[in-house]
Amino acid sequence: MTTETLPYAPGTIEKPGAESRHALLPQYKIIMWNDEVTTMEFVVRILINMFHKDYSTAESLMFEIHSNGMAHVATMPLEQAEFKVDQVHMAASMEEFPFTCTIEPAS
Repeated sequence: MTTETLPYAPGTIEKPGAESRHALLPQYKIIMWNDEVTTMEFVVRILINMFHKDYSTAESLMFEIHSNGMAHVATMPLEQAEFKVDQVHMAASMEEFPFTCTIEPAS
């Protein structure tokens, strides 16, 4: 009797060919827009706390938003992107800032 090797061992987390589900989902960019009211400190705090950026990256993105009027801050599947944008808008409204994020398909 010969021994057969299964394509994947029972109990393993992922089957061969089952790359990360995120890689298969359409990706969307989150864009943050500059305004004349929202503080730079708030933008940096949002980038650190909600987008898990380190301080220097958050600060660089904040200056890019301030200088260029907008910046691409993250790319993720649509559902996650919508959730993040809702979180940002909720945090901004709690501090009475008109801060805006938008989502657009990643190309």
